[in-house]
Amino acid sequence: MGKTIRFGVSLDSDLLKKFDKLCEEKSYQTRSEAIRDLIRNALVQKEWEDPDREIVGILSMVYDHHQSDLSQKLTEIQHDALDVIITSLHIHLDHHNCLEVLILRGTGYKIKETAEKLISTKGVKHGHLSMTTTGEEIL
Repeated sequence: MGKTIRFGVSLDSDLLKKFDKLCEEKSYQTRSEAIRDLIRNALVQKEWEDPDREIVGILSMVYDHHQSDLSQKLTEIQHDALDVIITSLHIHLDHHNCLEVLILRGTGYKIKETAEKLISTKGVKHGHLSMTTTGEEIL
């Protein structure tokens, strides 16, 4: 980790009030902590733009497991993506609905492609991909 550098930021007073309110809502101890998180988020988002860069993703899906052949279709797609799926978690939410969470690691292209195939499968009620970083270049 490099040495800490102090620098000044000029903001409109109304924007600063909104930022301070956000910091309080998110329980940041200081503005600096909040700004560091904003910078890190921007850097992680930049990582996602490179389709060949290794990243990590969390895919969540909710679906009715009674829907004809849906579980089989999702399993087949997952078997085709064994190179990026690290692990999965399956939870029965009620008699019909299941939550499935997959942790994926690989290139941004492959993770997005796999997530899109799963989410777009007929019968998936909701799917969301949250992409993050391997942490190797984030301080």
